[in-house]
Amino acid sequence: MIKGAHTGRCRLRLCQSNILTGSQSFFLESLAPLSMHKHRYVYFVVMFTVYILIISSNFIIVCIIMIHKNLHEPMYIFIAALLINSVLFSTVIYPKLLIDFLSDEQIISYPACLFQWFSYYWLGGSDFFLLSVMAYDRYVSICNPLKYTTIMQKITVNIFLFSAWILPACLMSVALLLNAREQICKFNLKGILCNSTILTLHCVRSRILNMYGLFVLVIFLFIPLLFILFTYARILVVSYRCRGVRRRAAQTCLPHLLVLINFSFSTAYDVLLPRLELDSPKIVRFIMTVQFVIYSPLFNPIIYGLKMRRINDHLKNFFCTMFNVSAVKLNR
Repeated sequence: MIKGAHTGRCRLRLCQSNILTGSQSFFLESLAPLSMHKHRYVYFVVMFTVYILIISSNFIIVCIIMIHKNLHEPMYIFIAALLINSVLFSTVIYPKLLIDFLSDEQIISYPACLFQWFSYYWLGGSDFFLLSVMAYDRYVSICNPLKYTTIMQKITVNIFLFSAWILPACLMSVALLLNAREQICKFNLKGILCNSTILTLHCVRSRILNMYGLFVLVIFLFIPLLFILFTYARILVVSYRCRGVRRRAAQTCLPHLLVLINFSFSTAYDVLLPRLELDSPKIVRFIMTVQFVIYSPLFNPIIYGLKMRRINDHLKNFFCTMFNVSAVKLNR
């Protein structure tokens, strides 16, 4: 009863503040069932540790790719770009989440919410574009190896990288402008961050915004996914015919496929939840969102660090050198 009364007072103050100041802020509902007042410091320490692990694991592999010249190849450059996206994605989510764990009221302003929403889907679209480019890179390498250096030149790689970041940003900028025009009637956000659930706050579902959202979904998700499936199907056919290609295809394509499967399932849940208007329990929404913000950014560096032989070798050398230096200092 006390907890419910406290939550009710928070929401009442929030609504009064929105009316008096003319500003708009939202109450984040999915942190409510976590007994925040009892275990807030435990949640903070756990999530802060995860955030540090995400930053350090992704950053180490990116640095290894930058330092070692034998990793200055298109495939590894695209992997580095994907890991940079993971760092940016986590930086958009975690600082606000950590503040919420230490706050009595989990509130976010409308401009901050729009920025988080924009960054969330910009980086998500960029990831799918990069996964498509990586699939194309593997397709050329395995199916047309003699033309690989001609096709995947430095300028081509730069164009792919530029497009992977700029094209999703442009598409999401239009969606941001359309979203900002909509009138807000609800102030309880069913989530721990501003993702697709922001659409449920509008007074009226905008047909234009929905149509544009479907257009962006096709560009971001369905076309890249179909292209990736087509390229890997072609690689599978070539690998089946040629035994010598099979092992190389498995070594380089399997990590990309694992990352794609993980990312696709998380994206499907995120996209379908508000559109189907599923009224899932708060704790279920919290678990699904947390696994997306924890599992995906940590999953990528682990998979590429373990499954990509060259990266794995450099990682072993890095940790061996680090431990040897530490041992020498301790002996002194």
